[in-house]
Amino acid sequence: MADHQEATVTLPSVPASVAVARRRIAHLLAEWGLPEDTGAADVIRLIVSELATNAVLHTRGYSPSFTVELRLDRDECLRIGVGDSYPRHPRRLPAAVQQDNGRGLVIVRCLAAEQGGGFHIAPTADGGKTVWVRLPWPGPTS
Repeated sequence: MADHQEATVTLPSVPASVAVARRRIAHLLAEWGLPEDTGAADVIRLIVSELATNAVLHTRGYSPSFTVELRLDRDECLRIGVGDSYPRHPRRLPAAVQQDNGRGLVIVRCLAAEQGGGFHIAPTADGGKTVWVRLPWPGPTS
């Protein structure tokens, strides 16, 4: 394997872009050797979906687009990042039991921890931020 493989997809901040991001990531993971029909691919797609949904919902009217980044490093670590130009960092809000939303970042943090990975937020050069999840690579190794 090369030092790393990476891909970036920039999409408009509209709800339909979440499904587009999920499909593009699934295709990319398959190119990198992780079949779409594995539990690990399902987890990665869910993480991308939740982070992209947050980017669309919480930056509406401020950030015209969001970026999904995947990076597979030589150390067999997969980094999944979703970034936007909105300066406010996501924060955990209490979700009422009856609420249908408000649990996305909790789900992402739990999935990352369950897979032996981590979660963090980094500022970007444009004043926005990227929400990163780091996971051990579940696909074939070099």
